[in-house]
Amino acid sequence: MYFEKDRARGIEGTFLWLMEEIGELATALRSGTHQERLEEFADVVAWLATIANVAGVDLSEAIAHKYGRGCPGCGQFVCRCPDSEKP
Repeated sequence: MYFEKDRARGIEGTFLWLMEEIGELATALRSGTHQERLEEFADVVAWLATIANVAGVDLSEAIAHKYGRGCPGCGQFVCRCPDSEKP
């Protein structure tokens, strides 16, 4: 939807917009309404997707590659990694 604008802005400038949206999501999670949370989650996903597009990364492919067979740590679809470990 915004590829040309985002490509012209560049990855760095678009990333800054993503960070601003993440801050707005944090505020909505802390004290926002359900509607505000819906909107901020949508904004964060949209900005992440556009950065991936500008960087030439297929987000669906990236997610499938890393998580398509379950948790990267334990290999299960319902993670069983100890709480002290990432993820």
